[in-house]
Amino acid sequence: MRFLSFIAGWVTAAALVTTPVFARENHALLIGASTYPNLDERFWLVGPANDVDLVRGYLTTNPAVPFDAENITVLADGVAGGQEPTLANIRTEMAVLATRLQPDDFVYLHFSGHGTQAPAQDPESELDGLDELFLPSDIGLWNDTAGSVQNALIDDEIGQMISTLRATGATVWAVFDSCHSGTVTRAANAGEDLRMRKLDPTALGVPRAALDQATHVTLTRSVNPRAQDEAPIDIPPSTLPDQGDFIAFFAAQSNESTPEKRLPRGKPGRRSQGVFTYTLFETLASNSGISYRQLGQEILRKYATERRAQSTPMFVGDLDLPVFDTGGASSIQQWPVTVSDSGALTLSAGLLHRLEPGERLALLAAPTDPISGAIGIAAVDTVDTFGSTLIAVEEDGHPAITTSDIPNGGYARRTEETVNFSMSIALPPMGSAGDTPARAALMQALDFAAAQSLMPPRVVFVSPADSADLQLTIDSARNEIRVLAGSGYASDLDIMRSPTITTTDKSNEQLALDLVDTFSRISKVQNLLKLGRAADATGLDVEVTLQTRTTGTPGLDRLETIPVPRLVPGDEVHILARNQDDGPVDLNLLYIGSDYSITHMFKGRLQSGDTLKQGLLRITADSFGRDRMMLFITPAETHMAVEDFGFLAQTELPVMRAAGRSFLAQSLIDAGFGDTLRAAVPIGAPEQSAKRPVLMHFDIDTRPLK
Repeated sequence: MRFLSFIAGWVTAAALVTTPVFARENHALLIGASTYPNLDERFWLVGPANDVDLVRGYLTTNPAVPFDAENITVLADGVAGGQEPTLANIRTEMAVLATRLQPDDFVYLHFSGHGTQAPAQDPESELDGLDELFLPSDIGLWNDTAGSVQNALIDDEIGQMISTLRATGATVWAVFDSCHSGTVTRAANAGEDLRMRKLDPTALGVPRAALDQATHVTLTRSVNPRAQDEAPIDIPPSTLPDQGDFIAFFAAQSNESTPEKRLPRGKPGRRSQGVFTYTLFETLASNSGISYRQLGQEILRKYATERRAQSTPMFVGDLDLPVFDTGGASSIQQWPVTVSDSGALTLSAGLLHRLEPGERLALLAAPTDPISGAIGIAAVDTVDTFGSTLIAVEEDGHPAITTSDIPNGGYARRTEETVNFSMSIALPPMGSAGDTPARAALMQALDFAAAQSLMPPRVVFVSPADSADLQLTIDSARNEIRVLAGSGYASDLDIMRSPTITTTDKSNEQLALDLVDTFSRISKVQNLLKLGRAADATGLDVEVTLQTRTTGTPGLDRLETIPVPRLVPGDEVHILARNQDDGPVDLNLLYIGSDYSITHMFKGRLQSGDTLKQGLLRITADSFGRDRMMLFITPAETHMAVEDFGFLAQTELPVMRAAGRSFLAQSLIDAGFGDTLRAAVPIGAPEQSAKRPVLMHFDIDTRPLK
């Protein structure tokens, strides 16, 4: 079996069947607080109830992760069968859960709702002088006498609860879809009911003076720019030798906000969900048997490619364990086929698994059968969150089979991953006083670009109320057009760094060319990142480790990609690669800047059995932000020149070779860097090809030294 072993990032082993190794019992406590009777209704949420419903649906329908319904406790308002998520109920159910656990059991905890901060009960335990709070539905106001918020669930108490669960020998995975800090500004008209899961402490009556006093000591503290943020929940160390493992996922860093919005975008029946919760379980639905580290890496990739939120999720704990304590990873997406009482073919997979109406699936008599042994082809007919119906079709030499032709134990398998290379852009709304000069100039320039066929072919403009990859906003005072991410919110820093186009003293043609150039550059970066999501990590036996050298340090240290590493000017990134395949491979590295620049940093060939030790790049002080590296590994032919992806550099013309391109290079052309105009194309070589190209994606944060 061939596989790519990637130490610093994504690792999967291609296996047709995964045999899970289950804990003795799986338990879940799902908490979602949407309504807060003691607070003004403008602070209420919609999504937490839907989050809990989504998670419960996944846990009870996914055959790879069996959770018995009686082992799932729901504390959520607005969810059938759930209790109110009050502080007392949370404490009670945590205590009850601890009494039910046995060694080697597995516990999943989910918290969806508002978070905030308050002066720490124990100032010595918090570096910033503040406690992080999760708000139960009966949250009260600040009590000046007690110096606390009534009925708040404090991070220290959550940590003690988790420690009690782990003391039984059970593994605990806790997911927090809330945030505690971060300053945000509404970027545009968010018609998708977008809300932030953060409540300013002053909304609970916490005096600003008390907050300032609590944080005063941190203002003069020296900060290591490479240091990672502390996790909001601090789990006390245990002296017990048999305590269970612990993993925690947080929707945002300590200084960020996380949203809820209607998902999946553009689909009928979408509903308000926590962006983090939906992305997490959408990723799990398509990637069984992976580790928590791999899961975190893929979530970061989705955030980058789909622009759902500006926040950076945080992952801590025993990240190299398999998710849900299941063993073995499978890159095969397939599901058992059942026949309903009405005779329809059904799957326990749907929108969460990224199935689309019309998508073709191969019908197999057994899960271990190859695609070449398919007994028929089916098209997805109807689809909802967790389920789909299929229609057998005549295609690829296969007749349209009947339900009686599908044996018990039959499966439907996805045969190719498709990537939508279109980029949607939401137009700015018209002002209440009518059109502004800047917006009028924008619309005229877009009309000019359309008439002259200047706009990239897969750029689609939508109304201000629709979800989109990008949002255009107007600064009427400055006659400027700003290009913001489609998340609906952006920090002041995000707005300051966003591409800005002035309309002053420009003709329609000049403004149109500026817009076309801006959209083309952003689209190019976005499509590269989308390819990273679709790339299959099978077929090449190459081991890759990233290393870093900090200023003044002679040696190299391993560069972990989870959490996102923070580098400063002078830091170096190196690669250690070993080709254990039976043939040569070519390597290309692109560096994608936060300013949408693309730099081709390295190309080279690695013969079978060879090891490459290579310095790749050094961080400069030219700009700071979220940068990305993309490493392409392609099978090579000894008689061909080293494959060169330098044509992807943002400042160069896309010079393509007329012949001899690898499959991945052709996919890059399809992505919009050549003349192919398809809106969605399959990613992946034919099944009979044993060696498939690999694309690896790593995020890094570049920061100033001070």
